[in-house]
Amino acid sequence: MGTAGVGAESGTRGFCRYWPCKLDLVSGTASLAVFKALGDNTRYAIYLELARSPRPLATGDIAEELGLHINTIRPHLERMREVGLLRVEIVNQGGVGRPQHRYWLAEDAPSLGLEPAAFPVLARMLVRMAAEAGLTEADAVETGREQGLIDGLNADRSRPCVDAVMIRLATLGFDPVSAEVPDVPDDAVVGFSHCPFAELVETNADLVCGLHRGMVEGFVSVFSDTEVIDFGTLADRQSCTVTIRTGS
Repeated sequence: MGTAGVGAESGTRGFCRYWPCKLDLVSGTASLAVFKALGDNTRYAIYLELARSPRPLATGDIAEELGLHINTIRPHLERMREVGLLRVEIVNQGGVGRPQHRYWLAEDAPSLGLEPAAFPVLARMLVRMAAEAGLTEADAVETGREQGLIDGLNADRSRPCVDAVMIRLATLGFDPVSAEVPDVPDDAVVGFSHCPFAELVETNADLVCGLHRGMVEGFVSVFSDTEVIDFGTLADRQSCTVTIRTGS
């Protein structure tokens, strides 16, 4: 397998920027058909999208998330279903047109190093316990800073801070993208096109977004002359963003 595939040509959002994909983590009992199916970059991007979703996704939802035409997605989904990676339900919406197909990962699909199904459940329980214990956003930010500091000290600090932040948060499933701020060359905005904790944000935004903010601030703090000057969450915009200033 090479690095060509997902990217500018196929139109996906760069899910495989950090190649190689983790096919080496598939169980040795997995069939050759599974390896071949996930060896395609577009199918691997679909797999990640479904693995990160807390609910089944319709064909159109997946196509929109990956920036691909729905007719491009359909044969990939069918191929993945044929080799046992996906389950599908067909929903008749009662109107004119094609019934909606909704997909989710099969129970015995390989993890590929992704989080086990128990992790989202554990996260929900821990956030609920924290809320019932009366912990505040400030408590969450401080806890996040401690973890971010650890991550930052273990990061490759020969890289620019923004690059290191993006690499770290990509591994956590946030799908970050960056852009310079017009007329402010020392500032960069990093946006997160996917939130792995979006479901929890709906009911516990202060705690969950506080943890995320603290993690970024703690990570950035280990880089010289760099600071977080703004952090916008899902609670006040479509996607969360962080503005990082260098040379401060």
